[in-house]
Amino acid sequence: MGAGKWGPIDARRSRIDLGNTDPLLERPRNVASLTRRSVLRSLTGSTASALLPSARSQDNPSTLRIGGGTIEVRFQSDQFDLPRKAILDWVSTGARAVSAYFGRFPVAHARLEIVMAAGRRGGRINGVTFGDGGARSRLTVAQHVTAEELSRDWVLTHEMVHYGFPSMDRAHHWIEEGSATYVEPIARAEVGNLSVAQVWGDMVRDMPQGLPADGDQGLDRTHTWARTYWGGALYCLLADVRIRRQTHGRRGLVDALRGIIRAGGNIEKDWPLERALEIGDKATGTTVMMSLYGEMAAKPMPVDLPDLWKQLGVRRDGGQVTFDDGAPLAKVRAAISS
Repeated sequence: MGAGKWGPIDARRSRIDLGNTDPLLERPRNVASLTRRSVLRSLTGSTASALLPSARSQDNPSTLRIGGGTIEVRFQSDQFDLPRKAILDWVSTGARAVSAYFGRFPVAHARLEIVMAAGRRGGRINGVTFGDGGARSRLTVAQHVTAEELSRDWVLTHEMVHYGFPSMDRAHHWIEEGSATYVEPIARAEVGNLSVAQVWGDMVRDMPQGLPADGDQGLDRTHTWARTYWGGALYCLLADVRIRRQTHGRRGLVDALRGIIRAGGNIEKDWPLERALEIGDKATGTTVMMSLYGEMAAKPMPVDLPDLWKQLGVRRDGGQVTFDDGAPLAKVRAAISS
């Protein structure tokens, strides 16, 4: 246990909360390469049935149209303390955040199932997302969750960010989780669901978890929780900064990810990582994503995070975050979270 987004690390970036087991991280060695699209076909027994949609057929879905996409929301229960509209508002906020970042909702149609955790209180929400058979997510929400707790939730937005990147095999699971970890708070800030100070304060606090530890063999070969989620997020942060520096602020990681979506890359497609990165580079007119991948894939790359925060003009002292607008990369920092 350690520091997480809202205090001690719970299930943050833990995509499937079945005893904190992510089948892409902990699949047996003799199982063929899995992607987010194919993993359900490879799981068996109670684990697979727990992940498959189970909404009642007689429950007519609510339909939201946001960012050019259609989101079908099914409720497994109507016994929440909150009215259905409050939960749909929460879904709408997440969809608006993702649409704002990507410039559109990343898939034409998505299905969400809202499962109630009977008797449970608190804001912890568990989520799982797959692209096999279409973009779909299952969110488990406490029966007694409050509107304030939903407004602080990061999980739904994180899951929806996954819609905007192709499914990868296990070796590259870090780019799926890392991009969702990096993009989620920035997207929420774009629609006023999170302050810019909290975006950067959380990043300063949590990003060190992504640094290579002793024995690290690079992102493609080190399948720990920290390197998968925060190591992938570190790659995205470094790519964002490099792209903005090389293009003098005209492009950023957001342009690379939007380019991938325009080329048809989303969770419903299985792509090799190199294809996605090359398309991202083409969209920014750089070679940053491929070159940085070459630096981080098969060996640990040291990163001086304290110096990077100083260059970006970010300081976190306890819970207080301050910005230095005279720092060398202050404009880069402002552009990332604008």
